[in-house]
Amino acid sequence: MTASPARAQRFREFKMPDVGEGLTEAEILKWYVQPGDTVTDGQVVCEVETAKAAVELPIPYDGVVHELNFGEGVTVDVGTVIISVDTDPGAGPAAAPAASAPQEAAPAAEEEAEPQGRQAVLVGYGAAPSSTKRRARKPQPAVPAQPESASAALQAELNGRATPTPMITPVPVPAAPAPVAAATAGRPLAKPPVRKLAKDLGIDLATIAPTGPDGIITREDVHAAAAPAAAAAPAPAGAPVPVAAAPAEPGTVDAAARERRVPVKGVRKATAQAMVASAFTAPHVTEFITVDVTRTMKLVQELKQDPDMAGLRVNPLLLVAKAFLVALRRHPEVNAAWDEAHQEIVYKDYVNLGIAAATPRGLIVPNIKDAGSKTLPQLAADLGELIATAREGKTSPAAMSGGTVTITNVGVFGVDTGTPILNPGESAILAFGAVKLQPWVHKGKVKARQVTTLALSFDHRLIDGELGSKLLADVAAVLERPKRLITWG
Repeated sequence: MTASPARAQRFREFKMPDVGEGLTEAEILKWYVQPGDTVTDGQVVCEVETAKAAVELPIPYDGVVHELNFGEGVTVDVGTVIISVDTDPGAGPAAAPAASAPQEAAPAAEEEAEPQGRQAVLVGYGAAPSSTKRRARKPQPAVPAQPESASAALQAELNGRATPTPMITPVPVPAAPAPVAAATAGRPLAKPPVRKLAKDLGIDLATIAPTGPDGIITREDVHAAAAPAAAAAPAPAGAPVPVAAAPAEPGTVDAAARERRVPVKGVRKATAQAMVASAFTAPHVTEFITVDVTRTMKLVQELKQDPDMAGLRVNPLLLVAKAFLVALRRHPEVNAAWDEAHQEIVYKDYVNLGIAAATPRGLIVPNIKDAGSKTLPQLAADLGELIATAREGKTSPAAMSGGTVTITNVGVFGVDTGTPILNPGESAILAFGAVKLQPWVHKGKVKARQVTTLALSFDHRLIDGELGSKLLADVAAVLERPKRLITWG
């Protein structure tokens, strides 16, 4: 049974979209609307989290929210209907959209349309009456059936000990047409997600009193039925009888009572998969260098007073990023990717500079597109916007794709340095450690200087030790004497 065109146009269903990068699922973080709320075209109705970022979804219809198919915290496959909207609420009350109606509604309607002489069976709806008219046979007298003996014979046959018995043909008696309600009495109405929930919880839908419109069993009905069932469920046969635990020895603590288990999903899951894939695919090499950045720190203070940098965030990370870009321009062979499928090295004439950012949902690495072609003020503006967007959890999947190299600023946590893992598909990652006042030989004398340690990890399939060492040395050279930003840039 299909919905009429008017009905289909009235109820519009919005499916979980692919928000980018071929993602297959997303978790509903928050609903901003509820059934009965009025929505307009382009209004944000929910926030979802993909494996890469949190994204707000706008509804493309005007109308009234008819139903939310999933609650918050549920992971939904792309292409699944998540919300339906009544685009003509003034037309009066109506049932749910046909596309989201219970699967059993169509068979029930077919039963209603079938001739009364067609009887329902366990599978299908019985044989349809033949259109060819045959002459009725003369009724033959039948031997009266013995109910008890027939029952015994049936039981014997089921037990595999059937004995041949004469066939008994009862006299056909015309049956009174059964009402349609009787045909559907054993078919409780429930939508597919609710039916699956009941199956997972082991609840028989026939035992649930529906509270939804038109007698439809809702998700709340299933949960309400599951609560007493779980409390009263007997232990399965053969299961060990619970035995009261022996009193714990004085001074011992149950470890399980102090542990928490959190499902791995969203950004954390994607990060874990990417790091494992990178660590066991690309052969990592990490090199370190300690450098005097006193002049760079002085330049940071001067730039904060420069009118051309007014309103922009100027910090040491900005100059480290610029130094990295200058060094990459001097060694363009570093900016490459390994294509395993085609057994090729892809050299890139652009630099999409990734910045590792810690967010409440986990580590993400958005990147600044064409960072190598930007001036210092442009780079500062993009860097500030990138970090602010990441902290708000609004980074788009497109902003995290296509990176070529990355910087991770571990120094903000007071860490000297680390051995960073490559972002998948990239060739190098630079770790910027904490800047600390340390004794340093400067112009032949030991003085207190501002010193930091840099660490560069690179893909040894692409970058030999010599090339990687030259790149790291050039970054350090620029930070030691920032005037090289001009002479080398």
